[in-house]
Amino acid sequence: MTNQYAKDQPAGFSNRIQRIAIVGAGGTVGKPITEELLRTGQHSVTALTRIGSTSQVPAGVQSIAVDYDDEASLVRALQGQDCLVISLSVGTPRDTQSKLLQAASQAGIRHVMPNVWGCDVTHPPLADSGLNWGGFRDLVAGIEAKGMAWTALICGFWYEHSLVLGPSAFGFDLSAKKLILNDDGNTKVNVSTLAQCGRAVATLLSLPVLPEDEQDDQLTMNRWRNKPMYISDFLLTQRDMLASWLRVTGDTADRWTIEQEPSQSRYERGLESVKQGDHAGLVLAMYSRVFFPNGDGNYEQRQGLDNDLLQLPTEDLDEHTREAKLMFDRGYNYMTNRN
Repeated sequence: MTNQYAKDQPAGFSNRIQRIAIVGAGGTVGKPITEELLRTGQHSVTALTRIGSTSQVPAGVQSIAVDYDDEASLVRALQGQDCLVISLSVGTPRDTQSKLLQAASQAGIRHVMPNVWGCDVTHPPLADSGLNWGGFRDLVAGIEAKGMAWTALICGFWYEHSLVLGPSAFGFDLSAKKLILNDDGNTKVNVSTLAQCGRAVATLLSLPVLPEDEQDDQLTMNRWRNKPMYISDFLLTQRDMLASWLRVTGDTADRWTIEQEPSQSRYERGLESVKQGDHAGLVLAMYSRVFFPNGDGNYEQRQGLDNDLLQLPTEDLDEHTREAKLMFDRGYNYMTNRN
């Protein structure tokens, strides 16, 4: 792609993303993203909320209630915005994102961060694994065809959230003190904290869009134009996670029941559950697939990380395990996003 410079852009071009609309500003990853965007002091943030939603958005955010089935309503809400960040819950109708993207294009949005927050969906073995990750190719092709740029955040599974999600995720049944290991439990996968995801997005959207000219070597958003951005806090095995939990809680391994199951078997069982209409099987299939011992879940080794470029801080594992325990103690439930 030919290099682009701010000096060559037409009159009226702004080299900064200032006005950001976010869908899911009160959600699991949307909330820390919104809070970090506000913390920069460089952006005005508008939350698009579904009419009738009771989700609470962070203070300092303008909130606009929209009807996702009314394109004119969406276009009006997105008029004048520079960027659209989409964070949708698992229960959202599948066509919601396409409706948002169509409206964003009509409203003149320049940059989109689509609803891609997790595993390396650009990795062909994962994209073609029979899960819903393969749709990423068509998704971003459609964004580009509409004349918008995109950046996707590849962050692995969210650490605290996944630790308390139940045995279908990282294998932990915390109430029963039971852990189901994928294979021998020694496969390393990349994971990130929710706070780090928020910092990464806020840092990206606070950069200049383009270098000013040929001599400008500062970091710009253009580095990740129509590309994924890779971050990770920890490269962990399930056994590493258990060791951290034991350190934080003061518990001992002899009080835990440890079982092993082939990741392939767990994956196939999850897919079969989905086929039978049990969508909870999708969690089992996704997590066990990333734990295949071939390294598919270790994108740090395969792609490298952008942590240093973004100047992201180094996180402390036990600190975030402690946060997971607090979430567990207060009855955190992702499906209802309560507590």
